[in-house]
Amino acid sequence: MNNKIQKIIQIILGLILIIFGVNKFIGFMPALELPEGAANFIDALVKTGYMFPLIGIGEVIVGLLLVFNKWVAFALILLAPIAVNMILFHLKLAPGGIGPAALVTTLNVVLIYANWDKYKSLFN
Repeated sequence: MNNKIQKIIQIILGLILIIFGVNKFIGFMPALELPEGAANFIDALVKTGYMFPLIGIGEVIVGLLLVFNKWVAFALILLAPIAVNMILFHLKLAPGGIGPAALVTTLNVVLIYANWDKYKSLFN
């Protein structure tokens, strides 16, 4: 993959994660209307007192690492379980809002593939 295209994808993904991560703390984007099961699930996460902040911090940290081009391979691995959960949440509970989750997951997979040489030793 062209290095410039990879960097653009990396920055776009990083900015998306920073925006959505910060939104978990400040709530500057309007809340989506979710089906009852999805709303109950999100409410339960919020009521734990730590899950939403943990997810938000994870998204912001990964986003910053990607934007500033630091520990990119590590950041992409940290993002993988978050992206999988985004997709599964929307597939199971709120299919109407799957677009951003699919975008984040797709960009994550593309960047993992572009950095695959850094992961090869994990599979030896």
